This record gives sequence, structure tokens and C-alpha cells, in this order.
Amino acid sequence: MSDPVIKVQNLGKLYRLGEVGTGSIADDLKRWWANVRGREDPFSTVGTVNDRTSKDGESDYVWALKDINFEVKKGEVLGIIGRNGAGKSTLLKLLSRITAPSIGSISIRGRVASLLEVGTGFNPELTGKENVYLNGTILGMTKREVDSRYEEIMEFAGCTRYADTPVKRYSSGMKVRLGFAVAAFLEPEILIVDEVLAVGDAEFQQKAIGKMQDVSKEGKRTVLFVSHNMTSVKSLCSRCILLNNGTVVINGDTEYTVNEYLKLGKDEAISFKERTLSSNQPFIFTGWEVVDKKLGNGTRVRSKSNFIVRISYLANLNLDFGKIYVAFVICDIYGQVIATAHSEYSGKSYQLNDREGQFECEIKNLPLTGGEYSIMLFCKSSKFGNLDKIENSGLLTVEEIDVYNVGKQTKSKHGIISLDQDWK
Repeated sequence: MSDPVIKVQNLGKLYRLGEVGTGSIADDLKRWWANVRGREDPFSTVGTVNDRTSKDGESDYVWALKDINFEVKKGEVLGIIGRNGAGKSTLLKLLSRITAPSIGSISIRGRVASLLEVGTGFNPELTGKENVYLNGTILGMTKREVDSRYEEIMEFAGCTRYADTPVKRYSSGMKVRLGFAVAAFLEPEILIVDEVLAVGDAEFQQKAIGKMQDVSKEGKRTVLFVSHNMTSVKSLCSRCILLNNGTVVINGDTEYTVNEYLKLGKDEAISFKERTLSSNQPFIFTGWEVVDKKLGNGTRVRSKSNFIVRISYLANLNLDFGKIYVAFVICDIYGQVIATAHSEYSGKSYQLNDREGQFECEIKNLPLTGGEYSIMLFCKSSKFGNLDKIENSGLLTVEEIDVYNVGKQTKSKHGIISLDQDWK
């Protein structure tokens, strides 16, 4: 194995809320003197993690990043994922040397090109052509090296016609296209790309992903890729780091890391116990479960099995709802609807005679492969329209089985549906 081109050890970034500096001259001098002596920041021993869901904290100091350790090999494509506020952009700014760490160290071998924000590194008063040469110079390239790549850059970005137009007149999408083309074609050893590709149109996003795949296949350049598009992350990255509240939760296989990241939001399913009837919500779901003959009651079923879905509710019987229709919707971990069991599909509607009750639906020969699926509940009436909808009501776990009787279980990486098939 080659030596790492990026090595991060015990990295941390501490911020003080509401003020610049420590708040007093005496404390600023203590911090300065510690820095001169090469000692740890005396104020870095306090502080809380960056939990964006918490309104109150024990300290005015917050760790945007804390105890970050990882290595990146030459030619590796590393994905960095996490929810908003997890510390992804802070980490990239530290790696790009835009800001300095509070504690820890970063070792980087090679030229770094960063694309963190729209128009990063561009002078708005200069033309597109001038900015290409300016960025090439910043990366340490000669004019001859930039000349050899200039036509490719402008063609890839689709900005050839506007080469002599000041960048300040470019749209945000044009700036991103040109910025990415410069970073990709001027061949830095390390390419850092933040979520900026989301600004481009669908066609350019495909071109950009394709270019980064080509770069990664060459094995010469290292790519750090941050995105909320998990499809792009899975297709591009060989390994992923999952950040949560400023710390590394997982550092490993892309498929596993992405699935765990997607579960973070699913784990925050709605609490049925906190739901109550009101004038604004005269009908509410109060829970659901599945009944599998072998696994019993709960949220687990087997692939290719028959099982019962029970959906509980509370309703205000003083109201005439008319006809009631109920749906049990199965979604994948990306939130895409896979299948819907809807009473209306069976020609069934209901009249509510009890304030509290259950709907039941039998689902036969479940074709899903093993894995976890998000459940959405939906109810409407002929008089009031939509009565209740819960997009994340919990997870349904489907257990893998030997669907085709070949001695091995079906894997979700081969798809989410098991097909009835007969080969000849």
C-alpha cells in the first residue's frame, strides 16, 4: 500500500458562539501565548458537540469538528456525507487551508484544487479566459501547461462563446461549470468538490460525474467528494466517511455507510404517543404493526411471505367523514415509493363507527428483497379529502430468504424486487 496523500490526526475546530475572540484581552493573550509555545488552546478543553437539534448548551464554545482521524491513499475517491450542520464544509475548508484547525494536524502531499462554493477562486472582474489562466497559476502550472488544456476546459464548460466576457456576468450555473472544468482538467493531485455540482443542470451533472469517474479510474488523482445525492456518492466513491455532530461515525464501505446515513433520518420516526385529536386534526393514526405467521407481531416480515398489516386510528365520531380510504405505502431508504397497498385499489371504503379502531390489509407473496424500508401512512375521506398523512411512520424490516431455492439468500444490492422467473 502506498503512503497516504492526506493524513488527518486528532483534528478539531472550536468556535465561540456570538463573539469573535475569547471576549477579553487577557484571555486572548493566553490563547496567543499558548500558540507561540506550541501548546494546546487553553480554551479548547471546554465546549459541547455541535448538536443542531439542541437549543441550549452547557458552554458558549462549540466543536464544529472534534477528534477527526482518517487517511486517504493516492488515487482514492473518498465520499464525505452527513446531514446539514454535521461539519462537512468545515472539514473541507480545513483541508483546503482556508481556515486553521484549533487542535490536531493535517498532512497533505500534492497540489490541491478546491471547488467549495460557486465561483471559488474567480475574480469577477476578469474574463472567463483570464480566470482559467489565473487558476492555473495558483495551482503552480506554467502558461504552456494551461495552453494545452484551455480548449478542452472551455468546451467541457460550454463557455467558449463567453470566454472574453467578465465572470461577474456569468450565471451561477456557468460559474460552476467553468470552475469544475478548471479544477478537473488542470490536473491537481487532489481534487476537493463540495455540493456545488447541484447548481448545474442535469446534463452537466452527468458530465461532471463521468469526468470524476474517469479521473478515479486513472488512479493518479485523489478526489474528496461531498454530496447529498447518494446515487452519485455510491457510483463514484470507493469509501465513505459519515459525519454527525462534528464527529466521524463511520469510516468504511460506501454501501454500508450510505445506508447508515439514510437511517439517521428514518430513526427519527414520528412518535405516535404524542399525537392527539384536535379540531384541526379530527382523525389521526396511532400506530401500525405487521403480523407474520413465523415472526409474530412487530415490524419484521419475510421476503415472499403473506402477512397482515394492522393500522390503528382515533377519530372524532361527531363528524360525518363519509367514505374512508386508507393506504399503507412502502418506500425505499431514499424515500422513493416502491409499492402501495390502498383500500381504494380493492374497491373498499369504510364508515367509522368506533372512536378507536384498526384497519387490516393482507399482503401476499411480498416480492421485496431483504433490507429496511420506510413506511408512509395515508388516509382520506369523501367529504374532507386528506385526513392524515405520515411520511415517516417507522421502518419495516424484510428478512432475506433463499427465494429461488439455490442455497443462497437474495441480496438487496441486486435490486429490491424478487422476480418470478423461468429460464430456458
